Amino acid sequence: MATYTPKNILITGAAGFIASHVCNRLIRNYPDYKIVVLDKLDYCSNLKNLLPSKSSPNFKFVKGDVGSADLVNFLLITESIDTIMHFAAQTHVDNSFGNSFEFTKNNIYGTHVLLEACKVTGQIRRFIHVSTDEVYGETDEDAVVGNHEASQLLPTNPYSATKAGAEMLVMAYGRSYGLPVITTRGNNVYGPNQFPEKLIPKFILLAMQGKHLPIHGDGSNVRSYLYCEDVAEAFEVILHKGEVGHVYNIGTKKERRVIDVAKDICNLFSRDPDTSIKFVDNRPFNDQRYFLDDQKLNNLGWSEHTTWQEGLRKTMEWYTQNPDWWGDVSGALLPHPRMLMMPGGRHFDGSEEKDASYVSNNSNQTRMVIPVSKGSGSGSPRKPSLKFLIYGRTGWIGGLLGKLCEKQGISYEYGKGRLEDRSSLLSDIQNVKPTHVFNAAGVTGRPNVDWCESHKTETIRTNVTGTLTLADVCREHNLLMMNFATGCIFEYNAGHPEGSGIGFTEEDKPNFIGSYYSKTKAMVEELLKEFDNVCTLRVRMPISSDLNNPRNFITKISRYNKVVNIPNSMTILDELLPISIEMAKRNLRGIWNFTNPGVVSHNEILEMYKNYINPDFTWVNFDLEEQAKVIVAPRSNNEMDASKLKNEFPELLPIKESLIKYVFEPNKRT
Repeated sequence: MATYTPKNILITGAAGFIASHVCNRLIRNYPDYKIVVLDKLDYCSNLKNLLPSKSSPNFKFVKGDVGSADLVNFLLITESIDTIMHFAAQTHVDNSFGNSFEFTKNNIYGTHVLLEACKVTGQIRRFIHVSTDEVYGETDEDAVVGNHEASQLLPTNPYSATKAGAEMLVMAYGRSYGLPVITTRGNNVYGPNQFPEKLIPKFILLAMQGKHLPIHGDGSNVRSYLYCEDVAEAFEVILHKGEVGHVYNIGTKKERRVIDVAKDICNLFSRDPDTSIKFVDNRPFNDQRYFLDDQKLNNLGWSEHTTWQEGLRKTMEWYTQNPDWWGDVSGALLPHPRMLMMPGGRHFDGSEEKDASYVSNNSNQTRMVIPVSKGSGSGSPRKPSLKFLIYGRTGWIGGLLGKLCEKQGISYEYGKGRLEDRSSLLSDIQNVKPTHVFNAAGVTGRPNVDWCESHKTETIRTNVTGTLTLADVCREHNLLMMNFATGCIFEYNAGHPEGSGIGFTEEDKPNFIGSYYSKTKAMVEELLKEFDNVCTLRVRMPISSDLNNPRNFITKISRYNKVVNIPNSMTILDELLPISIEMAKRNLRGIWNFTNPGVVSHNEILEMYKNYINPDFTWVNFDLEEQAKVIVAPRSNNEMDASKLKNEFPELLPIKESLIKYVFEPNKRT
């Protein structure tokens, strides 16, 4: 893995919370790096956060606004900046509901000024843009896999909307001008130096003062929390090992309800949660959950080290030792503070009375606020529903997709048009108005691929012309096309010998030209690389739990007079088709080897068939030369490298385990 070594780094917003920990860490660990800090010292910034770096010879502080183009250009040139870590932003969600234009000015315009300066000077080798997990919107409560870096952005509040907008500018400058950008999206961060508008320092300071801890809504909202030093280390790793053009989630799979955070802080101060916690009005929209998949960053070598108990204890000790770090923050400790965000100090809107929105058991309280739980008519807008347009109704995979949609409650319709007829595809899209299109149509041959050898025109018409037409129509309508392709475009060779465990990757060029079917599939796969709206799934020797289906690979070989015995990668549809739907939800693109990890031979499958299904079953093998005498076109035999899919879906089972779990155990005969 190539590493990047910066020389002169500009860190924006480094007098703030997270950036100050990053700055202090880099100053401490890399004395050869020159660090220039640009911060306008807004209400949540504090020069004291940078005291550990102040006396270092490689540290320089500049007071100023990223929205000042002249200043930014001047700094980039005079300080010979080659690396930017852009943290400066307005970040408090509550504030964004009451002062949203300030968020647009700081988060979007400020980022745009910085990007334009990078384009003009032409000297930046890394631009690390710091975003947030909130750009994904809320995660489904029952989701077991977190949002991946390629997941759709669905922000739900003005703050996250401005961060998503800034991300779009960063991506555009990366693509249009070749700016070497990297984006991070992080979970909640806590620890020393954090301004007490945020949940954990606010609760700690209130607990120190013997006051109530106000919880928005019913406290069921779930958040993930990372300790600040772990996050600073993550940025250190991304700075040196992150790949240009990539996005990295900085997250943890350890989640906590807000009510439980409040209870843990009460316990730290030996306070009774039942009398210390009070429920207040909820936000206009309060996302129920943010859940990230952090595997990509883990692959760079980062993982969190600080336990929740240890981090919370360290944070509590710091605030008890530094109670006046921020001066008078009484306004920030209100249940719903409204900051007038102005450089140079903290200014609060006095229109909100303290404790005005608390729920109280006091009988003379005239105003009672009842916490509104999710889904109880709070009026919160829901995510737009999915609707799939599926081609291949009469096909095996297309039929199974429809059943899966019904099971998952996803709206779907089958396409009526023929793939090669553009006008009929347009009509389908206009009538159905889908969010995603699944292409499970294609010619594989009747009863097998030998048919394609004598029907080449028909094979081209569907597999090549039709697939490309559908991809182009989908691109015109900004639709993601999930395209079921084949892995039968490779064969074992010197670089990938049988039994070696070295599989063909998504980047390898097809090398099998033995059948016309495979030729057309390899051809269209190559052409589809020009379409950035396509997710290509390479299926191989598909297997399902339906052992009566004649298309099932197990059903086929159990009925053959003779079979070859070669290890191959295969696709267990019962496990992988639901994953294809999840991939659509995440808007994943590009080519994917859509097989279970590992290989299994024909004999191993038939041995399982005998053990689980029919103890009297027998079979006979023959070699490839004998097979060639009874087939028209050679068959593809290979191992596919499924590590990309496994990294995306760590729960994916190896082929033999999946066969037992999804196919043979459910069909076991006693």
